[in-house]
Amino acid sequence: MINNPATKTIYLAGHNGMVGSAIARQLEADASTYASRISLITRDRDQLDLGNQQAVQDFFQAHQIDEVYLCAARVGGIHANSEYPADFIYNNLIIESNVINAAFRGGVQKLLFLGSSCIYPRDCPQPMRESALLTGPLEPTNEPYAIAKIAGIKLCESYNRQHGTDYRSVMPTNLYGDNDNFHPQNSHVIPALMRRIHEAKINRAKSVVIWGSGNVMREFLHVDDMAGASVFVMNLPTRDYVEKIDPMLSHINIGTGQDVTIAELASTLASVVGYQGELEFDSTKPEGAPRKLLDVGKLSGLGWDYKISLKEGLEKTYSWYQNNIDTKREF
Repeated sequence: MINNPATKTIYLAGHNGMVGSAIARQLEADASTYASRISLITRDRDQLDLGNQQAVQDFFQAHQIDEVYLCAARVGGIHANSEYPADFIYNNLIIESNVINAAFRGGVQKLLFLGSSCIYPRDCPQPMRESALLTGPLEPTNEPYAIAKIAGIKLCESYNRQHGTDYRSVMPTNLYGDNDNFHPQNSHVIPALMRRIHEAKINRAKSVVIWGSGNVMREFLHVDDMAGASVFVMNLPTRDYVEKIDPMLSHINIGTGQDVTIAELASTLASVVGYQGELEFDSTKPEGAPRKLLDVGKLSGLGWDYKISLKEGLEKTYSWYQNNIDTKREF
């Protein structure tokens, strides 16, 4: 007779977003595969305002939560970060501060904070190691967002040092996949380009204009791989984690360790979409840091590697986009 394990109660903050929904799928799949018992708690924005400190504290006091995945954040591409810098730094600082502090006050011992590769200096040596944090100026186009994410890492580390909690941080590279934001101005590069190229195909446009020279390089990770890595890091035995991770440099990069130029990405996207027109690059538009490739040696050494190739991931994402074109997220 097999004894069922005790139910683990997990709060997933940001479950409707691209990353949060992928982690929800991963948790449900793992529960089924390993016959583990998980009680997943989620709240929509109208049910719980993560910017309201008292509401967040009341929520944690009302539930006995074992683990937290902190995926909720204000996110966007170059245009959105440039247009709304105050919103990006304020909203993200408030959300992470409220959730992390309330989790501690509510007795939560394990938490996973999701950051971003933009935490590293603009001119960081490539590939970017975790030790590069705070060694130089950030990319100006997304500095407010990056500062907030750095603060989240240090919040986790500080609670660990002062209170003995087990709050971990992962820094994913550029993500894409199901439930992405396909807004024409406020989205990241893959959803923005996918929508633009798709519409060019439908409208039989002769060309598509792409911001920047096309020469900058970016690394991309499918969100399902990100979710798998996040759950993997959260479930690492505390002893193994503590032995291998510096408490003052505790974040872990998540990526593929491979990058492509934006021109190569656009060409692959055109092939996936079936667009045969011209791709034109507007060098007068901002394009961010020249290169952002993560060193994923630490995560690989812990036992995890990505599974979904870029082309396969783009095909999966385009299929989702076509099937959800009338309900896609555009905010």
